[in-house]
Amino acid sequence: MNITKEVLITGTGCTPGVADVWLPFVQQACDKFSINTAGRIAAFLANVGVESGGLVLLVENLNYSAEGLTRTWPSRYAVPDSKLPNALALAIARNPQAIANNTYAYRLGNGDIDSGDGWAYRGQGPIQITGKDNITRCLAAIGMAGSDTSVLQKPEAGSLSAAWFFSSKGCNQLADTGQISAIVRVINGTIPCVANQGQTRIARYRSALQLFS
Repeated sequence: MNITKEVLITGTGCTPGVADVWLPFVQQACDKFSINTAGRIAAFLANVGVESGGLVLLVENLNYSAEGLTRTWPSRYAVPDSKLPNALALAIARNPQAIANNTYAYRLGNGDIDSGDGWAYRGQGPIQITGKDNITRCLAAIGMAGSDTSVLQKPEAGSLSAAWFFSSKGCNQLADTGQISAIVRVINGTIPCVANQGQTRIARYRSALQLFS
């Protein structure tokens, strides 16, 4: 199904200039991963748009303060039985590379802190694929095995990575029955709420859907 520039702008909230760059790659990715009905496309674009800030935020922002680390990962960075930052949080605050290597060590297929995997495999792409296992699997699925992970920050691989994730997590089938809240949960980890701009996702989904009618 053809995705027009108007549909892309409405669904993702991107600017016209960004739409011009991304449209052919989004179309290619949707065709490849069977995001090929009005409901599937609208749900895909609405979620990708919010996750990526309108297709411009394509790498995980790890520039946390000590307090931000404590709020986000209290089990790792808070003093026990307290909301105060621990010594590690204070030591790595505002150092994105150190934060990535500490937070993601021994997780998602990553090695230890010194391996640098946490930073190399931090969240990238419109849906921010994260971790060595996930990114390696994604790159293989989109025909770019062995590529530098930063390729996911570019329109072609970024579009393909987001479409692969959407499809591989069963979101096409959820979209077929209009389960937009379930799709938000799959992509963001929780049902639509203020924190994940749930109402924006739903509003954009409905607006994009109307353009196909």
